[in-house]
Amino acid sequence: MPANPPAASPPESKRVMLATDLIPLGERALRGILDHVIAVGDEAETTYLEVKSSLDLGSRAGVAKIAKFLLGAANRRPHEAVRHFHGYAVLVIGAQKSSAPGVPRGVEAHELEDRLRPYLGPQFPAFEFGRIGIDAKNEVLFVIAQPPMEGQTIFPCHKSFQGDHRRDSLDDGAIYVRGASNTRPARAGEVLALVERSRGGGKPPIDLDVDIRGSIGRVDRLDEVLGRLYDFEEEKFAKRREPEQSSFASTSALLASSIPGGGRPPTAEERAERLEVWRSRKPTHIAQGRAHFIGVGLDGVGIEIVSRDRFIAKPQLIVTFHNCEAFDFLESDDTDYEKLVKPIMRRPDPFGIDLAQDALQLTPPAYPVSWRNQSGDVEVVLTPESLRPNIPWTSDRDDYVILARDPQASAVSATWLLTEDGSDGITRGELQVTTADLIDAADLFKAAFSPDR
Repeated sequence: MPANPPAASPPESKRVMLATDLIPLGERALRGILDHVIAVGDEAETTYLEVKSSLDLGSRAGVAKIAKFLLGAANRRPHEAVRHFHGYAVLVIGAQKSSAPGVPRGVEAHELEDRLRPYLGPQFPAFEFGRIGIDAKNEVLFVIAQPPMEGQTIFPCHKSFQGDHRRDSLDDGAIYVRGASNTRPARAGEVLALVERSRGGGKPPIDLDVDIRGSIGRVDRLDEVLGRLYDFEEEKFAKRREPEQSSFASTSALLASSIPGGGRPPTAEERAERLEVWRSRKPTHIAQGRAHFIGVGLDGVGIEIVSRDRFIAKPQLIVTFHNCEAFDFLESDDTDYEKLVKPIMRRPDPFGIDLAQDALQLTPPAYPVSWRNQSGDVEVVLTPESLRPNIPWTSDRDDYVILARDPQASAVSATWLLTEDGSDGITRGELQVTTADLIDAADLFKAAFSPDR
């Protein structure tokens, strides 16, 4: 009897279609890919998508399979890769037709990267990881390769691995490419095409959009209001009557001296001495109070960056706000009148709690935002790990506030320059930043320090 004919493919209208005009980053996009894999299984595999139903990520064999996928994805031709997922390629681990069993949770991205690096070599492009939880113990893992670019070199394998099957092996020096649904050694014509890619004139020019999130503040009569507050502190101190020298006062002083941090009331000479010290340090106190006032009174500022159609590895963006000054952003809960107006006499904290809290306000290592006041301007330095094509990167708005030095300025100018790791090129730009509405310092004081705020 003749063999049974193969089952006919479903009509095109009945097939589950995957939208590939999106960038495969973020939970929504990854869930769409996962749903597609569950619907069609291995049929989902293409030049830009590979599926592994299970993989031991702690074994050499599992790491070698991921390395092979990344090598093949990196050796694609840009004009072909860009047709789907904007050039990205995705490996889905822990899914199959009709189910997604996942792989055990707990795989650390940096540990997996360390295991992959011997196969990929030191110059291999960045890649990313995504996760979708299945249950308390398992998750689907996504390995996401960056789009290939004209001017990139060929990426050979740097370490051999002998698997149980020849198709799973890797050879040191071999060049792997993505086929229709698998990764395989490159043929002669494909190697020549990659040579032409490497001659493509280098990376395309950087096209960057830089926008400010938040407002540049304007405050009128700032020095005048601060001066009045300090004058009031001195007047209040002068009006305080010295403690009466009575048996009751002596007993109170004795009791106070027995309390940690307490002591007898100061004499007239001591009061005069403290006032003199306070007056000598008044300019410093006012500067510190001014920083606290603006930090709690104004909204924070962030910066959004978008790189158009280009991946930028380890960029450094320096944004300079001209004729401005910056201060640490402070939450409303940080409002402290004694930090605004340094008291002439203040009960000491016996445990040094205030100093301990200040010491703990440290910037974490590798934090991508820093700033400083420089020659009448504000210089903000941003160092994100990377800028992905057409994906906004935005700094938080709780790092600093910016104040225009001219309260009457309706806008301030800002200039920026960008450098990229491994490149001597500098990209520059400028923009005008609209300032916030002018606010009187007295009104800002009431809003920030009023008990009913």
